Amino acid sequence: MKIAIIQERKNPPDSRVALAPDQAKKLQDLYDLNLVIERSPNRCYSDVEYQKQGLTLTDDVSEADILFGIKEVPISALIPNKKYFFFSHTIKKQPYNRPLLLAILEKNITLVDYEALTNTKGQRLVAFGVFAGMVGAHNALWTYAQRHGTFYLPRINTFTNYAEAKAFYQNRALPKMKIVLTGGGRVAQGANTVLTDMGIQEVSPQDFLNKDFDGPVFTQLKCADYAQRKDGKPFELQNFFDHPDEYKSIFKPFAQAADILINGIFYDKRAPQFFSLEEMQEKDFNIQVIADVTCDIAPAASIPSTIEASTIADPVFGFNPATQEKTAPYQSQFVDMMTIDNLPSELPQDASRHFGEALIKFIIPEILGKADTDIIERATVTKNGQLTKHFAYLQDYVDGK
Repeated sequence: MKIAIIQERKNPPDSRVALAPDQAKKLQDLYDLNLVIERSPNRCYSDVEYQKQGLTLTDDVSEADILFGIKEVPISALIPNKKYFFFSHTIKKQPYNRPLLLAILEKNITLVDYEALTNTKGQRLVAFGVFAGMVGAHNALWTYAQRHGTFYLPRINTFTNYAEAKAFYQNRALPKMKIVLTGGGRVAQGANTVLTDMGIQEVSPQDFLNKDFDGPVFTQLKCADYAQRKDGKPFELQNFFDHPDEYKSIFKPFAQAADILINGIFYDKRAPQFFSLEEMQEKDFNIQVIADVTCDIAPAASIPSTIEASTIADPVFGFNPATQEKTAPYQSQFVDMMTIDNLPSELPQDASRHFGEALIKFIIPEILGKADTDIIERATVTKNGQLTKHFAYLQDYVDGK
C-alpha cells in the first residue's frame, strides 16, 4: 500500500498537514509502509524536515493508493480512481461545495471525510476543534484590543507554538470586560483553556448576569442557559438535540451583559438563533465583538451577523445590523466580527501534531486492517461513483434539488 501526504492547494493557503515529519517516520517504521510526501511551498513543516527523517519527497502522487489532505482538494487537482481523506465540507449540503462532490462522483473517487470518523457514541476521532477554539478565543481578545486600544496582544500566529503564547499571557494585565462562551465540545474546551491561561476569571452564568466584577470575567453557557422550551416544560437536553425547533432563545440577558461573544456550538438550522438582527439594533445590545468559531454562514447560522468567513490575512469586519451590511472594523457604532473558518492554521504545528496523533491511534490501524470496526466504512461518503448508504441523504443535494 502506498500512502501520500498531499500538498494543500485551496486558497487561501492552509499550512496544516495530516502528519508531522517525526510522526510520518514513526508510522512508516511501525507498519513498513510506502509513505511519500508531496512537496509543498506553504506547509508548516518544510520539505527538508521530512527529508531529514528519511522520507521520500515527490511531485507526483498519482501512484499512491491513499491520499491524505486537510482542506478540500480543488477539482482540477483530483486524481481519478483514488481514495482520499480530507474535510470535504459537503456532508451538511454546503451549496458552495456541491460541484466538488459532483466531481468526486464523476471521477470515481472514494472519499472518506474526517468529520464523519466517529466512535460508536458518535464522537469524532480526528478533529482540529480544540485549536479552533484556542485561536478563536485569542482572536476575540485581539479584536477587542484593536477596537479599544486598552491593552496589547499580538496575533497568535506570530508565536511558534501555543507554549510561547501562554508564556506571553503570564502577568499581562487585562481591562475589565465580560465574555460569554457558548458550547460544550472541543471548540469550547480550547477557548476555555486560553481564557483561563490569560488569567480571566470564570464565573457562573447567574453571577455573570447579576454581579459586578473589578476585572475581566467569562462564563461558559450550557444549552439550558440559552434555550427554553416553547411549551414551558422543563428543559431536556436530548429533547433539545432531537427537536430544536420546539425551543426559543433566552440568550438576550447575556447579549445585554457581555462585551464579547465567543461562539463554539454545533448549530442545527432548526434551532433558534441566539438573537435576531432586530435585537442587535436595540440600544441595550451590548456585545461589541463576536468571535464566531463555528462560522456557519447566515441565514442558516446561530449568529445572524456571520454573513461571510473572514481570513487570517484580513481577520475582522464590521457589521451594521440596521443595513445588514459589512463595514470597516473597529467602529463604535457597529459590531466587530471575527469569522475565520480555518483558525487552527494560526497554530499549524501544534494543530497538525495533535491531528496526527489521533490519525495514528485511531485511523491508520483501521486502514491497514489491524482493527476490526466499521469506523472508515461509516465515514466513506462516495465509492464506485455513488453515494454510500450512510450518505444517501445527500442525493437531493447531488441532484440539485
